[in-house]
Amino acid sequence: MSTAHPFSAPPADRSRWLAPAGAAAAAAAGCALLWLADPTTPGGVLPVCPTNALLGLTCPGCGGMRMVYTLLHGDVTGALRYNAVALVAVAMMVWAWGAWVLSLRRGHLVRSWQHVSWAPRVALVVTLTWFVVRNLPWAPFTGLQV
Repeated sequence: MSTAHPFSAPPADRSRWLAPAGAAAAAAAGCALLWLADPTTPGGVLPVCPTNALLGLTCPGCGGMRMVYTLLHGDVTGALRYNAVALVAVAMMVWAWGAWVLSLRRGHLVRSWQHVSWAPRVALVVTLTWFVVRNLPWAPFTGLQV
C-alpha cells in the first residue's frame, strides 16, 4: 500500500473523496442556514414540526433544529434540553463520518457503530422510546422543551 498523501493520487482516485466532502459541505450549509435563521425565535422563517402542529405530539426530532443552533453557539446544556437524543445522534453521525474518511485514508474499512448488525434495531428502539417519553403527561417529562 502506498504511503503517499491521498490528494497526490491520480485524478480518478481523488473522486472517492467527493462523497465525504459533499456530506461535510451539506452539513456546513445546513448549519449556516440554522445560524442565520435562528430557530429559537418563535414565528421565524423555519417551519414548525408538522407532527406537533397537526397532532399536538412531540416527535423524536422536535427541537432538533434548536438543538443544533444552540450547539453551534457552544451551549451543550441548552442543546441537551432541546433534544438530548438528537444531540447523541449528531455525535454518532460525526463519528461515522470520521470513520468513513479514515477508511478512505487507510484504504480499508474502519469499523464504526453503523457496521454492527444490531445498530438499526437499537436506533429504532431508542427513537420509539424517546417518542413515548417525550409525550408522557407527568413531570419531569411535561417540562421537555418543544
